[in-house]
Amino acid sequence: MPQHSEPQEKSVRTLRVGEQVRHILSEILQRGDVHDDVLTSHVVSITEVRMSPDLRHATVFVKPLLGRDEDAVLKALRTNTAYLQREVAHRVKMKYAARLKFLADESFDEGSHIDAILRSDQVARDLDGD
Repeated sequence: MPQHSEPQEKSVRTLRVGEQVRHILSEILQRGDVHDDVLTSHVVSITEVRMSPDLRHATVFVKPLLGRDEDAVLKALRTNTAYLQREVAHRVKMKYAARLKFLADESFDEGSHIDAILRSDQVARDLDGD
């Protein structure tokens, strides 16, 4: 599970509910329950779900396979948010249904960028200088 910087400490309950929502959304997308051409033609990973402290809002980080058509996938998810919220509310027993907000997960891109920097000639030259 990717780590995103967050200033406040999360409670065990928010982490548990976030993971539960992540599994539910992954299952819905994997089974093809959302009747959307873009979502059925792409493999989408739900990398992390961050719940607000009151559990009323969920920020869902997604990444399409190989990063293909990320904007189209996000648009399709946002278009089908009402359906996904209903499904999550039905499966997660909570007082309030969480509002879902879909964002692209940039942590993989950041990791690739750092890896490229570490493998660059400049870094290798600095390491060989010692």
